[in-house]
Amino acid sequence: MLRQESVRSEKTITRKNLVNSLITGLFIGALLGAPIGWFAHQFYYQQKLAKYLVCREQNINQPAAVVETVCGSRF
Repeated sequence: MLRQESVRSEKTITRKNLVNSLITGLFIGALLGAPIGWFAHQFYYQQKLAKYLVCREQNINQPAAVVETVCGSRF
């Protein structure tokens, strides 16, 4: 019977490799995360603005102080 022995090479992880890996991960995360965050913010902002405008439209005959109390601030 033939016996195959695999030679296992031990590679240690050095501090330089960890730092390079961390920097690469942060760079890729920033490049991909920024556009995703921007799109999420735009979606949230548009939804909030739409709710505000609908509330103002529903309370159009009320005084400005009442509308501000009921609907809240635009920002």
